[in-house]
Amino acid sequence: MSAAAHGAESRADTEGAERQQAADVAHIFNSAVAAWSIAAAWEVGVLDELREKGRLDAPEFAERHDLNRPSTEAMIAALAAVGVVQYERNGNDGNGGTADSDGRRTVRPGLAFDETYRTKALFHWLCRGSAELFTAMPDVMRNGNRTGRFYRRDAEAISRACADIDAEFFKPAFWAAMDALDFDFSLVVDLGCGGGSRLTQILRRHPETRGLGIDIAPAALDLARSDAAEAGVGDRLSFMHGDVRALTPRLEFADVELLTCFMMGHDFWPRENCVASLRQLRAAFPRARRFLLGDTARTSGSGRGAMPVFSLGYEVGHALMGAYIPSLDEWRSVFPEAGWELRRTHFLDTPAGSFVFELA
Repeated sequence: MSAAAHGAESRADTEGAERQQAADVAHIFNSAVAAWSIAAAWEVGVLDELREKGRLDAPEFAERHDLNRPSTEAMIAALAAVGVVQYERNGNDGNGGTADSDGRRTVRPGLAFDETYRTKALFHWLCRGSAELFTAMPDVMRNGNRTGRFYRRDAEAISRACADIDAEFFKPAFWAAMDALDFDFSLVVDLGCGGGSRLTQILRRHPETRGLGIDIAPAALDLARSDAAEAGVGDRLSFMHGDVRALTPRLEFADVELLTCFMMGHDFWPRENCVASLRQLRAAFPRARRFLLGDTARTSGSGRGAMPVFSLGYEVGHALMGAYIPSLDEWRSVFPEAGWELRRTHFLDTPAGSFVFELA
């Protein structure tokens, strides 16, 4: 090969690498916009309508839901950019109407729709519930700012996201653990209850049972009370504001046979605090026969290439908040010291590293 040819080939390789880098960066940027759009699309009903009906007319949907049409169409364009939806381009809207001149009026689910719908609450957790935390990242990282309540999140949005995460991912493992219980119970307490959906499910299956939810977020408790009344279990379900990491014996705790705690166990950590909190729970609920603890553990892949959905946001977000995320092995190591016996572990595929512990 001549020197000129070799030089031309080298330049072509360099230009190809630069184009690929540009495409990679564009994908990063567009994916960020799409993540916010997925969270919005679920909240305004676009994802549910597409799932139920298989198609959506963007202008008609915007008018029906009193949404700004250009904003709605822009959101849908962001979804199309990453394959969540695809445009019909056949010149009509499928019902005898005429599409816009560029065919961008009606959309159908795209190749990525089913998995996006399945994981929609993870995007909501990130882009709605944790939005203020991530937008304040440079400020939160500064040690001088990390005093008092140095970050903010939307407790109501987090509760909504966690309710869907629970239903979509944790529910099968949770009910497998519930079905394995070898005793009857009349009183159940959910620690960090959020919107109270788990307690509602339990009380519907066990009509003679009463429930108590405890959470530190007043907004979540307001939502829980409203939802319990709407579900028809408000007469058997009560809620209490409190920090589940520091509960002490109370009269209403004395007869509790079953404890549940989902998606907040990492708040017990670091280790010394976790051991102390678990011991306090044992003392506060002396008759508890089973403790079902579900959460997401730290993955081993942080910073080492591709990570599964949610893991990166979960671990970065909690690092910003100063919350330690333990590994599965670290979790297992605390129970004997804290006075609990690990009977069984149920594993989840999504979010990665998630589990339900059966403790006695």
